[in-house]
Amino acid sequence: MLLTGPLDAFERFRDHLLTGTSAGLEEFLADDGVVESPFAPPGAPRRIEGRAAFAARAVPQREALRSRVTFTEVRDVVVHETADPRVAVVEYEIEGVRTADGLRAAAPFAVVVRVEDGRITLWREYQDPAAMALLIT
Repeated sequence: MLLTGPLDAFERFRDHLLTGTSAGLEEFLADDGVVESPFAPPGAPRRIEGRAAFAARAVPQREALRSRVTFTEVRDVVVHETADPRVAVVEYEIEGVRTADGLRAAAPFAVVVRVEDGRITLWREYQDPAAMALLIT
């Protein structure tokens, strides 16, 4: 399945996050695509190179996360198009509910996404690790 551009990549990410019914990010990542998390918490990788390496990490983590959190909303989406049509910057906030106790919390994110030849070649995600930790622990 090929993407039409960076905004299509974000829309599919959002759909998967909220419903789990569409393909995950790894399905759209180029074989040599890069996923970066510059503010990753200690012990987590800040850069993962390649679809296979990303899938090996993301798929089991996603399954474990879905048993602890239900993501309910992606809101306050602001899209910044760039001079390069392959690249967009998207700011957003994700809200979720912790399964164990019903705690509702939200965390802000920003992502730089680049799509070439219908595949994500870069997904650089900035997030507030403390806000996410509140929700997932």
